[in-house]
Amino acid sequence: MSIRAFCHGALCAAAIVLAAPGAGWAQGTATMPAGSADKAAAADLQAAIVKSNAYTGLMNRTLRAIQSWERYGSWVDMKKGPTGKERYITYGLYSLYDVAGEIRKAEEAMAREPSLPAIDETVGRYVKAYQELAPLITRAERYYDRKDYRDDNLAEGQRLHALMVPAARTFLDERAKLDALMRVYKRGLDQRELAAIEQREGRSARWQVRNIMINARAVMDLMPSNERPIVDLKAFNAAVADYAGAIREMDAFKDKEPKGVPFIESQASSWLGKLRDFSDKLARSKGDVRRGAANDANWIVNNYNTMVSLSETAARMSR
Repeated sequence: MSIRAFCHGALCAAAIVLAAPGAGWAQGTATMPAGSADKAAAADLQAAIVKSNAYTGLMNRTLRAIQSWERYGSWVDMKKGPTGKERYITYGLYSLYDVAGEIRKAEEAMAREPSLPAIDETVGRYVKAYQELAPLITRAERYYDRKDYRDDNLAEGQRLHALMVPAARTFLDERAKLDALMRVYKRGLDQRELAAIEQREGRSARWQVRNIMINARAVMDLMPSNERPIVDLKAFNAAVADYAGAIREMDAFKDKEPKGVPFIESQASSWLGKLRDFSDKLARSKGDVRRGAANDANWIVNNYNTMVSLSETAARMSR
């Protein structure tokens, strides 16, 4: 999933909550259908969800490293490194979060079933790449925060720059690979979980919540990023159409169940209207978000994050 959105007139970092099977990227429990075979299938699904959640937790928490690196790149010339003449050198870098717990859980998940060779190996490389980059970012963050560069004429800044650039490149490459693999894996888990809920309780309120968020994430997967500012309009509009179908399902459910889908239905409906406005603007700019649709992109990202939180509450209340 894209992890960056656009600011009006300039690129900016904006966190997108990465949603996993379960409720949001929250830990979910797969519904256990009756029958031993169905129970075994549900247990397998739950194991897959737990593993996915461990990897997702790591990805969410380490997103801070990408934001910090982008902060650094917003003021320094990546080819030359810092010189002391930069106008915004005081921007420095963002401090990183403690991710020891997330790394431990991810490493434990790597050894558990189900075996996912491609993803498990990529997670291992991703952790290694993060552990090589993170100490450098931390040292650089302190260096610029304390303005130590005033004492050494940027000598340490240049040395750290030379180390950070290749480390960041490796980390971002591994992140991109992991993003792509996890996107496909989670899509399959989503459909399995949705089918399990429907088998157990029909297209209930909980099913509606999951269906809405699965389709919302499919839209988010196609949102623009700094690296890909031009949207594939055909694919994006198809995803919006699927999301609209999920909203119609929710409306039909509400016609039969007056309580509807509390917490999320208003936000989910408003989001669809904004997506359509965004699509119209993209059509006029041939898919280029930089040409007048940046504010809409940021609104969509922020409100998706809100929907993830609301969906977790709705899922809990609908049980």
